Amino acid sequence: MSNLVDLSGKKGLIIGMANKDSIAYGCARQCKAAGAQIAATYLNAKAEQYVRPLADEVGAEIFLPCDILVPGQLESVFEAVEKQWGKLDFLIHSIAFSPLKDLHGRVVDCSLEGFQLAMDVSCHSFIRMAKLAEPLMKDGGALINMSYHGANSVIPNYNMMGPVKAALESVTRYIAMELAEKHIRALVVSPGPLMTRAASGIKGFDALYDAAVNKVPHYNELNIDEVGKVTTFLVSDAAKSLTGYTYYVDNGLSLIGI
Repeated sequence: MSNLVDLSGKKGLIIGMANKDSIAYGCARQCKAAGAQIAATYLNAKAEQYVRPLADEVGAEIFLPCDILVPGQLESVFEAVEKQWGKLDFLIHSIAFSPLKDLHGRVVDCSLEGFQLAMDVSCHSFIRMAKLAEPLMKDGGALINMSYHGANSVIPNYNMMGPVKAALESVTRYIAMELAEKHIRALVVSPGPLMTRAASGIKGFDALYDAAVNKVPHYNELNIDEVGKVTTFLVSDAAKSLTGYTYYVDNGLSLIGI
């Protein structure tokens, strides 16, 4: 019997690896283990020293800078994918950003500039990537992004990122329907709180994580590789009938509203 999740021959672009604790790294590890060929990016020269060893570990065949706020960088990544591979089977978008002043304040107090920047990096970038990926997904494909339960429930200190992630999830549903006829799927993975660099920007995150551990059985067993395993399944042909939905990877945490 063949393995349910087999990415042999699949080519995937993973955007968002920052260090060994990144969810994107867990996805890259698991996709590679399932047989995928990986392309990866790093934010800038400062980040490269931390990301390059991870990219080497997963055998990244394409490794380029990608700051979506720098004109042309995102397009250059997709041009490199087209030149080297001629196609793309899956994309994993795992980036988000908000100015700390706006993230740490009330939603009603957030600045227009801060909100626009958070939406640009965390949400609109997925739209841009979907548009660039579409012509490369000649045989269909999967577009994945990362969200959090704060998109649908009020989570203390998640603040402005709640509405931003809600927009990302809504965008994903529309893209899923728009690209369905081309067999391109769009899905959201929503992990529970994990000790990542992005999480460190949320005030009181340690208390949020501790509450999850105390209230949900085996929550402390959740890690980036578990998220990566679910993501690997979702980009595989085994999940070809799934699109448009948000998949919670949190040991049931979202069921009890922490």
